[in-house]
Amino acid sequence: MLTSPRARFRALVSAACCAVLGAGLLAGASSATAGAAPSEAAAPAAAGSKVVGYFTEWGTYDRKYFVKNVETSGSAAKLTHINYAFGNVTGGKCAMGDGYAATDKAYTAAESVDGVADTWDQPLRGNFNQLLKLKKKHPNLKVLWSFGGWTWSNGFGEASKNPAAFAQSCYDLVKNSKWSGVFDGIDIDWEYPNACGNTCDTSGRTAFTNVMAALRAKFGSSSLVTAAITADATAGGKIDAADYAGAAQYVDWYNPMTYDFFGAWDAKGPTAPHSPLNSYSGIPKADYYSSATITKLRGLGVPASKLLLGIGFYGRGWTGVTQAAPGGTATGPAAGTYEQGIDDYKVLKAKCPATGTVAGTAYAKCGNDWWSYDTPATIGTKMTYKNQQGLGGTFFWELSGDTTGGELIKAIN
Repeated sequence: MLTSPRARFRALVSAACCAVLGAGLLAGASSATAGAAPSEAAAPAAAGSKVVGYFTEWGTYDRKYFVKNVETSGSAAKLTHINYAFGNVTGGKCAMGDGYAATDKAYTAAESVDGVADTWDQPLRGNFNQLLKLKKKHPNLKVLWSFGGWTWSNGFGEASKNPAAFAQSCYDLVKNSKWSGVFDGIDIDWEYPNACGNTCDTSGRTAFTNVMAALRAKFGSSSLVTAAITADATAGGKIDAADYAGAAQYVDWYNPMTYDFFGAWDAKGPTAPHSPLNSYSGIPKADYYSSATITKLRGLGVPASKLLLGIGFYGRGWTGVTQAAPGGTATGPAAGTYEQGIDDYKVLKAKCPATGTVAGTAYAKCGNDWWSYDTPATIGTKMTYKNQQGLGGTFFWELSGDTTGGELIKAIN
C-alpha cells in the first residue's frame, strides 16, 4: 500500500538528483492530473467549470475515507471529474495498484454509497463498484484512472521506449470488461519526464509527447486523456525539461501541480506557504508560485482552457518556529496525523487556525508550529484568478483532506 505518492520530500530528492541532469535540461530547455434514483441531468461542463478531485485508493484503510464520503460530504454534487489514484506503471505497462481495494474489498451497508451491502458472490466489489454506484446517482460525473504518482513514476521511462505498447496495456486495463462503465478515460501523473523526482528520468525531452500521442491514438476522441504536470516555472526547470506545449494537442487538459512549492524537507526553513498564488517579498525561490506556472505554460502556447488550477486540501508545516510571519527559521517538520510536516485541512482548521495570509494563501502559527494551507476564503481568491485567466477549471489533492461537510470544495466555483 502506498502511503504518499505525492512524495513529501520531493524537493530535497529532486535537487540532489537533478545535478545529474542539469546540463542536459538547460541545453534542451525551451525558450519561451445501485439503486438510488439518478439526479437530474445537467448541461455539459463549459471551459472554466471543471472541478476535478483525486480519490486515493489507499484512503479506504487508515483514513476510512470511502466513496460514500464523496456523496455524504456534498462533494459529488460539486465534482465534474474524479481522478482515481493510483494505478502502477511497471514493465513498460499500466498495472493495477491495489487489487483488493479496487475490486475485492466487501463494503457493508453502512459503508456503501447506496446502503446495500456487498455479497460474497457478486462479480465486482471494492472501490470500483462503489464508483459505479456513485455514477448512478450522478450520471454526469466522470471518472479517470490516474497512473503513476510520485512513488510509481519511475516506470514511465521504460514505458516511453514503446509508447504504442504502453498505450495498449493502459487501454486494456482501463477498459477491462470486468469493470465496464467505471472509467471515462486516463490521467497520467509522471513525476517528472526527463527530470528528477523520486528517481531521475533521462528519457529525453520528446518522451512525454510521444507517450501522450500514443494514448490519444489508442483511447480515441471519445475518452478523456489528461495529465498532472510539474509546476516548476524556473528557467531550465522541469517545465522546460519536457515538451508540454507540443503534447497539449493530445490532452483534454493539464493539471499543473501548483502546490508543494515549499515544505519541511527544508527542515530549518525558511517557513513559506506551500501553495502561493503570487510572489511576495522574501519568497525563498523565484518563480515558485502558481501564477508563474500558469504564465509560463500559457507563454509556451498551452491554451488557458487546457490548464486547471491546482489546490491542496492539506497544509505543510514546521516546528521550532518563533516568528509568526513567513520567512522564519525552524528545527524540523511539525507533527502530522499520518506523517511529519503535513496534515489535512480538516485537522488544521481546528488544530492551528489561520492567523494571516500571504501571496493568496493562509498561514498559521500556534505554539512553536507554523503551517500554511488554503481556506475557503483563500480558495475564493484563487477562483477569482482562475476566472480572470480563463482557465479550464480547478483540481485538488485530495478529497479526504476536506471537512465532512465539504468546506473547501464548496468554495470552488
